[in-house]
Amino acid sequence: MTKQIMVGSVPVGGGAPVSIQSMTNTRTDDVSATLSQIRTLAAAGCQIIRVAVPDMAAARAVGKIKEESPLPVVVDIHFDYKLALESIAAGADKVRINPGNIGSEDRVKAVADACRQRGVPIRVGVNGGSLEKELLAKYGRVCPEAMVESAFGHIRLLNKFDFDNICVSLKSSSVPMTMRAYQLMRKQSDYPLHIGVTEAGTVRMGTLKSAVGIGGLLALGIGDTMRVSLSADPVEEVYAAREILKAAGIRKEGAELVSCPTCGRTRIDLISLAGQVEERLKQVDKPITVAVMGCVVNGPGEASAADCGIAGGVGEGLLFRKGQIIKKVPQDQLVDELFALIDTL
Repeated sequence: MTKQIMVGSVPVGGGAPVSIQSMTNTRTDDVSATLSQIRTLAAAGCQIIRVAVPDMAAARAVGKIKEESPLPVVVDIHFDYKLALESIAAGADKVRINPGNIGSEDRVKAVADACRQRGVPIRVGVNGGSLEKELLAKYGRVCPEAMVESAFGHIRLLNKFDFDNICVSLKSSSVPMTMRAYQLMRKQSDYPLHIGVTEAGTVRMGTLKSAVGIGGLLALGIGDTMRVSLSADPVEEVYAAREILKAAGIRKEGAELVSCPTCGRTRIDLISLAGQVEERLKQVDKPITVAVMGCVVNGPGEASAADCGIAGGVGEGLLFRKGQIIKKVPQDQLVDELFALIDTL
């Protein structure tokens, strides 16, 4: 089991549930826009939010954001330690920083001291695309071993100044490299791990890569908090994270959709039907399984493990519960009837 850190009121590691993170894409110094996005993400299921702090205007906005944010706020710092100090003083709940790229050791000490005094954890964020030159020279390429060595170098620097309230990430855009790096790190330390595949891509490709990389790690028992990185609205990251957690068997809350592939027996627009149900299920918190099947002949039986579902036919379909047919329903009423049934469960 990993050690536990606290990100605001959210425990990370130590057996705590795997938490979902995302990052705002608004200008952080636009406080109203940033808070609006944070509230939207919280409603979607996000539990920890990260904001970029590229300049002092953003750092000074952290305090105002913290006052009204429903989620713990992590600040993302690169290079300038003064931005970290300003953000910590403003009430940041966690700092994402690479101690090795903020300059001299006295600057690292200043950040470590400020975090220690306020009980603020630091995420050591290793990225395969920005490894230290000496490690690239040593290994000849980006590799999992170099990423892990980089992480321990940053950790030793923080430990030197009596700081060990640490979370670690080792991200790459390569799924196999990312997974191997986290596996190596997990064997060699008990720091809580923030898992993810960086620069994963668009909703389609990024979700697939994240499902394999993050889901694979979760299935191995690795990972304490996670972010799905997508070139999309951050809300899509949260939805993808929720589905990955459910698919990996980590979370049971919320509805799960099962639907059959289309085939020659299908006499209904199953793809559209499944899409409608999936969209409306985002608002359902019940731990149920809902089936959308394309065939009235086999559908209810094949989906008998589902709590409820619908099966399409010609102009009408079946509404069923635990494999037992309840009634026939006109095709254009199938989805509404299904959700009326879900309301009673």
